[in-house]
Amino acid sequence: MEKYMIIDGERVPFTDEKNILAVIRKAGIILPTFCYYSDLSIYGACRMCVVEDNRGGIVASCSTPPKNGMEIRTNTPQLYYHRKRILELLLAAHCRDCTTCEKNGKCKLQELANRFAIPSVRFENTNPIRPIDTSSKAIVRNPNKCILCGDCVRVCSEIQHVGAIDFAHRGSDMEISTAFGRDIADTNCVNCGQCAAVCPTGAITIKNDTHDVWQAIHSEDKRVVVQIAPAVRVAIGEAYGYEPGENTIGKLIASLRMLGVDAIFDTSVGADLTIMEESEELVESLEEEGRKFPLFTSCCPGWIRFVETKYPYLMPYVSTSKSPMQMFGAVIKEYYKKQDKKEHKETVSVAIMPCTAKKYEASREEFKKDGIPYVDYVLTSEEVIGMLKEIGIRFDRLEPEAFDMPFSIYSGAGVIFGATGGVTEAAIRRVVADKSPKALKEIEFIGVRGMEGLKECTLDLDGRKVRIGIVSGLGNADRLIQKIESGEEHFDFVEVMACAGGCVAGAGQPFARSTEKRMRAEGLYKNDKALQIKRSEENPLVDTLYSDLLKNREHELLHVHYLQKNQVSQ
Repeated sequence: MEKYMIIDGERVPFTDEKNILAVIRKAGIILPTFCYYSDLSIYGACRMCVVEDNRGGIVASCSTPPKNGMEIRTNTPQLYYHRKRILELLLAAHCRDCTTCEKNGKCKLQELANRFAIPSVRFENTNPIRPIDTSSKAIVRNPNKCILCGDCVRVCSEIQHVGAIDFAHRGSDMEISTAFGRDIADTNCVNCGQCAAVCPTGAITIKNDTHDVWQAIHSEDKRVVVQIAPAVRVAIGEAYGYEPGENTIGKLIASLRMLGVDAIFDTSVGADLTIMEESEELVESLEEEGRKFPLFTSCCPGWIRFVETKYPYLMPYVSTSKSPMQMFGAVIKEYYKKQDKKEHKETVSVAIMPCTAKKYEASREEFKKDGIPYVDYVLTSEEVIGMLKEIGIRFDRLEPEAFDMPFSIYSGAGVIFGATGGVTEAAIRRVVADKSPKALKEIEFIGVRGMEGLKECTLDLDGRKVRIGIVSGLGNADRLIQKIESGEEHFDFVEVMACAGGCVAGAGQPFARSTEKRMRAEGLYKNDKALQIKRSEENPLVDTLYSDLLKNREHELLHVHYLQKNQVSQ
């Protein structure tokens, strides 16, 4: 027998919806929420989603399971009164500098204040002004804009298993804080930025580096060279009405040229180099007798930071290969070295990334030579969108353009790095003996693709069964490591991405739900199909680099050994 609820007099069937809120949304009614996020545990603190039952009782729809025959109303005088007063109180305790806020136009509090037509705030803000924490390379914390929804706390603890922030104090003194009120840079924060991605206001935002990049662009004695990560091409167009997953890289290139950038390359070239180096490490690790732990990938700086702070004894088992961004950054700086000297210019290397942790990675001492970083600035997709809007570029009207030479040749293996499982699939393409189109097609179906947080597959490599784990979301990585340590599971190779879904779901991308993230990943695989070169070793540019610029310098430019001090603090 069909189960149903009566919502505002209408009969609405339901099946496995976990709360009343989901059934209400099914009925086409969008209740306001602050603290509800479907991928996180239910908190039920803001009370904006309250509904009234047939007895006049008020319940939070997000934390109340549906019952067959239940009657509720979503729009009554009592509910209207409560919601407006909640909003008023939140606004009274809020720093209302909306016009200069990073979240202006994207703020949930601002949106609901407009929706409910709050004409004024009658209450005085009695909260003390708290200092803004700018210590992190990736995020900025402004507690004066916090509404205590707890989304940041839950994503940090439940999804990432980091727990760098939590609720502190009680009553009116309650705030989101680090342990002992320390700067976020002095905690175990991994710089993944997922807290900023879920924050509904401007309490946690991504550190903005556009001002410095603008200065470099406008400087006549600087050559601004940009590399673009694979995941950016399938997300940045969303800001201009394109569907998630649509490849808009040609329009982005055209836009960047209009900004005044001197050269534009694809980080997929760096990904091809990463596969060449990391696959060699994989083969060597398989030959080690009695190896306790698998070879872990090293592409994700959030994951590296997680290992350093929580599992420092695993660092020897992490690949020494640099991330694609850093490999390519080293190549770019070396390539322009002679030209810079001749033309009396300085090459400024800018990376456009879906990831906020890349900002931290770029600042690490391990990725500098003589104190000069290989990548000078990292911009997120959102920062680039802001720059394009700043000068009024009509992204949708631009004719697509191509990458610059000489770094414009890349493989499909490099492109799929942006999706969880992409690094593994690229490595498998490299190490398997059978290079036929049929074998390439079969790799897709061994379990490497999909948006699941934990995937497992087995590869037959020269008669040996190689166990592979693919993880996205640091909470899943935590669980997998514990299984390996206990002997419950054995793996030879493990790919880890800090953000659930991989780079397509990075905190620097336009905000997206699970469906949109999946569409982005599909867009990368579609791009891969359209490319003639499928494997990193087939890329002629890679051969050229190894025989020329990288000759006898592979270890210096393409590998890294992390300093011990970074395993304690940033």
